[in-house]
Amino acid sequence: MDYKEFACAVEKQIKQKMKGGVKASLYTVVKNNGKERTGVLIETPGVNISPTIYLEEYYESYLEGKPLEYIVGELTEFYESIRKGESWDCNQILTYNGVKDRIVFKLINTAKNRKFLDSVPHRMFLDLSIVFYVLFEGTEEGTAVMTVSNRHAKQWNVGTEELWEDAVKNAGKLLPAELMTMKSALKDMVKKSDDCKENAETENLLAGGGSSRDRMYVLSNNLRNYGAACIAYPHIMETIGEILQEDYYILPSSVHEVVIVPYSKEISRGEMDNMVRDINETQVAEEEVLSNHVYLYERSTGRFLGRNIKQAGGNIG
Repeated sequence: MDYKEFACAVEKQIKQKMKGGVKASLYTVVKNNGKERTGVLIETPGVNISPTIYLEEYYESYLEGKPLEYIVGELTEFYESIRKGESWDCNQILTYNGVKDRIVFKLINTAKNRKFLDSVPHRMFLDLSIVFYVLFEGTEEGTAVMTVSNRHAKQWNVGTEELWEDAVKNAGKLLPAELMTMKSALKDMVKKSDDCKENAETENLLAGGGSSRDRMYVLSNNLRNYGAACIAYPHIMETIGEILQEDYYILPSSVHEVVIVPYSKEISRGEMDNMVRDINETQVAEEEVLSNHVYLYERSTGRFLGRNIKQAGGNIG
């Protein structure tokens, strides 16, 4: 069956499995970079928090031979693990004071999101855009967020600069930056895929953890969710320069993380641009692509240098 038929079949079987008035329906949303994604929206009576479980990865499993019944079982099991038993207090989003301590930001591709950017407060950063969201809840299993729209900003009587100032304050507390060697990052990925959580904490060179040198490093936040925004955190780029003791390249491997390559590693800028484009085309989901070219951070000036950047700038905040 094709994807549409698969989604309808999943919806039908989940409806049959759910008890106690729980409803399931298909829901399509336009995500980052204009990419549409379809999921199952599961609504519990009396609870105003309804998770959407996206189906694209499950469809890939189906095409690889996994039975539909098994997939539906996985979906319902996952729902049970993330469902909420009570509602959020909606009054907290009616005023800015109710959310200002939860405002954070992410980086997205400007050219691919021009229509979306018309509807939200945003700020330019290099040739990318900073947009704001309310982080209600964030764990390794997932996040509960609300994008800040122009409508919200008007209701709250708040401008872009105030959003930015509060988002910068909150980001370091709610989504602290982590820098690790590529070797450590790969080990961390393996641990999480094996559900092996009793091991030692992830190395974080920004916090003085570890001293090993590597050809490449990974920069993200503690949730690995929209962690590429860490390049806009105040003083993070400067701190990385102090750790490496040299200029370095920033490879935007996705909206969730960037790869740091010391300037001295003798990899040409052209090679790295090609590497980023190849990864974007073959390894990164369309809605997770950030940029197709690298940036150079110049330690002596605190400036970013990169193609298509009209005005290079250093850390902001």
